[in-house]
Amino acid sequence: MKKPTNIDEYLLSFPIDIQKKLEQMRNSIKKAAPKANEVISYGMPAFKLNGMLVWFAAHTKHIGFYPRARGIEAFKKELSIYKWAKGSVQFPLDKPLPLGLITKMVKFRVNENMERAKLKKK
Repeated sequence: MKKPTNIDEYLLSFPIDIQKKLEQMRNSIKKAAPKANEVISYGMPAFKLNGMLVWFAAHTKHIGFYPRARGIEAFKKELSIYKWAKGSVQFPLDKPLPLGLITKMVKFRVNENMERAKLKKK
């Protein structure tokens, strides 16, 4: 399979039911970070704003969401019902995506990157 060059190409490489979930994920991220740019990074859909924000990807049984380690750490309690690791969380394909939680996590990452950008300018 050739590597996708944009998020649309990535989405189209999956069955329609998974495309719908990926599109929900994409729209939640866009809503939470309207100024972020869509990119493909590590072969996955990702968003950039003052550096990398978040990544997401479809897997056999879940959608992986990668908001970096601090993005996971800050929402440990809400994520406790999911399988998660240092910088990632798995949302099962057979359950609805927690769009409100995803939005909060993305906004957290936007603020984190804004703060870091401010510190760099000083």
